[in-house]
Amino acid sequence: MTEAEKQQDLKKLQDAIYMDKVRRARAMTPEERLEECFELSDEMMKQMLAGAMWQLATDDVDSGWNEVRKRLDRLDRVHDRDLYTSKRKDAV
Repeated sequence: MTEAEKQQDLKKLQDAIYMDKVRRARAMTPEERLEECFELSDEMMKQMLAGAMWQLATDDVDSGWNEVRKRLDRLDRVHDRDLYTSKRKDAV
């Protein structure tokens, strides 16, 4: 199988996965979509904690959460300065 064929197969798989997600979301009630959103958010926070703890080489959960908070604060500061954002905030 050539690299181009592998890329085409991967694209087909990605498209199929995306369409499955779209169909599933469209079949959900607003309440189900909101619940799914919260579950996804919780899972991403757990992943960020695990990544921070791994990078710090620690088992201390408090240290991990402190690192996650620092990283999220840094993202907020960058966004507040209109760096790396696609939309500018309205003047207050």
